[in-house]
Amino acid sequence: MKVDIVGFRGAGKTSVFNALTGLRAEVGGYHGEDTKNLGNIKVPDKRLKAMADKIQPKKLTYAEIVFSDLAAVNPAEGKGFVPVILAEMRAAEALVHVVRGFENPALSEDAEPMRDMRAFESEMVLADLIVAENRLGRLKKEGKKSKEREYLEKIQAHLEEDLPLRLLELEEGAWPGLAGFGFLSRKPCMVLLNVAEDRAAEPVPEEISAYAETRGLRVLAVSGQVEMELGDLDEEEGLEYLRSLGLEEPAKDRFIRDVYAMLDLISFFTAGPDEVRAWTIRNGTVARKAAGKIHSDIERGFIRAEVMQWPDMVELGSDAKCREAGKMRLEGKEYLPKDGEVIHFRFNV
Repeated sequence: MKVDIVGFRGAGKTSVFNALTGLRAEVGGYHGEDTKNLGNIKVPDKRLKAMADKIQPKKLTYAEIVFSDLAAVNPAEGKGFVPVILAEMRAAEALVHVVRGFENPALSEDAEPMRDMRAFESEMVLADLIVAENRLGRLKKEGKKSKEREYLEKIQAHLEEDLPLRLLELEEGAWPGLAGFGFLSRKPCMVLLNVAEDRAAEPVPEEISAYAETRGLRVLAVSGQVEMELGDLDEEEGLEYLRSLGLEEPAKDRFIRDVYAMLDLISFFTAGPDEVRAWTIRNGTVARKAAGKIHSDIERGFIRAEVMQWPDMVELGSDAKCREAGKMRLEGKEYLPKDGEVIHFRFNV
C-alpha cells in the first residue's frame, strides 16, 4: 500500500515525512524532481501489543504502509505538475497534501492554507481534464459510441466545473474500468495542515474544514516541528512534552488511523507462540481472499476460518483455550472478516 506525500515548496512536506517515518531525509526542497524519499510506517495498534504481552511470541509484526515523499511543486513556476511527479501520483493508492499553516521567513508569501488547497485541487483537476480530453479526442476520431466514451464525456463535463472526480458518481461498476487513467482527483486525499508548535493543539479552522468537506477531502492539523522533536525524546519525556502542549498522543498515531480509514482498510490478526501479526485488507474482503494475504496456498486450499475476538485472546492467551471456552466460531470462504478479529485459517493443498 503506497501513499504519496505531496505539496508546494515550503510547506514542510519532507519534515513531516521525517517525523512520521523516523528518517532523516534532506529538507528544504533541494532534491530534484526525479528523486523521492521512501519510508515504511508501522501502523500503531494497542490491540496487537496487548495480545503480544499475553502470548509472549518470538516476533511481533505490525501492519505497514509505504509513504513516498515526492519533490515539491513550486507554484511560482506556474507549470503545474511535472511529468515525473504526475506519474508517481497516478501510481499511488492515496495522496496526502501537506499545506503550510506556519510563517516561513524564507518565503516571500504569507501562509494561506485556503489558497494552497484550492490551487493544488485545481492542478489535479486540470491534469485529469487533459487526460480525459486526449482520450475523448481519439475516441471521437474513431467515431464509435461506447460506454467508455459516455463515461469520459461525463467526466469531462464534471472537471470543466473545476470539481474533483471524487465527487462524481457513475453507474455501479464504471470506475474500476477507468482505473487505468490514474485520475488524480478521484484518489482518496487527506490535507495535512502543518502548523507552528504553539498551534499544535488547536482544531482545524472552520473555513478549512468546510472547504474540505465540500471537496470530499479529509483534513488533519499537525505540527511537523512538534513531531520531529518527539522523535528525539524517550517515551516519558515525549508524553510530558505533549501534555505541556495540550495534546494526548502524537499526531503520527492519529494520522495513520485516518489514512487507514481513508483507504477503507482494516486489520485482522494471527496470533501464536511464533508470531503475533497484523494483516491489512480492504474492508469487505472475503475470508478466502484474506487468507491469500498470508500465502497463496492458503487461499487456494481454503477449508474454513477459525474466528476469535482479540479481547478473548488477551484474556485466554491461545486459540486452544478460546476453543475450549466457546470463544471460537467457524466461518466459510465468503465470510467478511471484521477489524480486530483473530483468524486462523485451515487449508489443504
